Amino acid sequence: MQQTLTPHVYWAQRHEDIYLRVELIDAQVQTNYHFVSLFPAQGHGARGQNDYEFSLPFLNAVKTEVSHRSTQRQVNITVRKQLSGWWDRLTLQEKKPLFLVPDFDRWMDESDAEMELREKEEKKNRLNMESRLSEDSYITLKKAFLFTYNLVQFLGFSWIFVNMTIRLFILGQDSLYDTFYTISDVMFFCQILASVEVLNAMFGVVKAAVVPAFIQVIGRNFILFIILGSLQEMHNKPVVFFVFYLWSAIEIFRYPFYMLGCIDTEWKTITWLRYTVWIPLYPLGVLAEAVAVVQSISVFDQSRLFSIPLPEALGSSASFSCVLYIYLPLMVIGLLINFRHLYKQRRKRFRTKKRKSN
Repeated sequence: MQQTLTPHVYWAQRHEDIYLRVELIDAQVQTNYHFVSLFPAQGHGARGQNDYEFSLPFLNAVKTEVSHRSTQRQVNITVRKQLSGWWDRLTLQEKKPLFLVPDFDRWMDESDAEMELREKEEKKNRLNMESRLSEDSYITLKKAFLFTYNLVQFLGFSWIFVNMTIRLFILGQDSLYDTFYTISDVMFFCQILASVEVLNAMFGVVKAAVVPAFIQVIGRNFILFIILGSLQEMHNKPVVFFVFYLWSAIEIFRYPFYMLGCIDTEWKTITWLRYTVWIPLYPLGVLAEAVAVVQSISVFDQSRLFSIPLPEALGSSASFSCVLYIYLPLMVIGLLINFRHLYKQRRKRFRTKKRKSN
């Protein structure tokens, strides 16, 4: 039967930790221990291959979870102090055990340990400061990007709205028939740029629902590029005026609201208009889009533009109007989804403001 012996143990401390180094070659810790007060292991020590064991009654309380790492030549143990502070000695009894000696490789006196602690604290504060600066730089850059985007969109839709209004007063009914020729280039630009809003929602640049943004952008671009842009017969239709005018009337209040949000400013009038104007204008805009779709069906039937190839047994091709018949009910579904989403936003916004005022 092997005799249980005591290994050589080297110790050092910091304000928060105790470090123990047990001199055992190829050590195998026999149990999954939680207290270092008893350390049983088997390995090759000063008395050869044997069972080794030691116990240490610490001067003050330590945490129960102990970490240890075995290497080929030793076992390194780290014990966390219950309360951070410097101990005058390691053990409860003043006379230290014979097997316990200072670990001069890691040894520090109290002043050196305090200096190391200060350096760690300064490094931590420096890293936190750099992290905050990096985060602040990102937020500043994001706000600058969003402000610029919303400003460009506001200027674009404002130009459309003001131009159409002036032309309506000057030319009267005649302005309804050449809206596409005078306004479409700017509307193309604004609606292509609006795709950024879907990307912003997808990648978390703004806290916004992806589906409503996607429905609005795709729906408008479908009307603009496919229904109005691709058919020359649609360019002089009065419905183009109503589609463009209703779109721009909504956006000239939405984008200033977002611009002010980028600089942490709020104007009550703009907020109210942003969350109220869309209630009548959004359904009217969808109605105008639906009228444009219905008017384009006969044009697609005659021109066979975007016709859909079919197998020979069914015929040569089907008119694109088949897609439009499917698209019309989808417009109603999209209207309901976006209307519900916008109405929930409105209720949440004004409920929050009411709670703050109380």
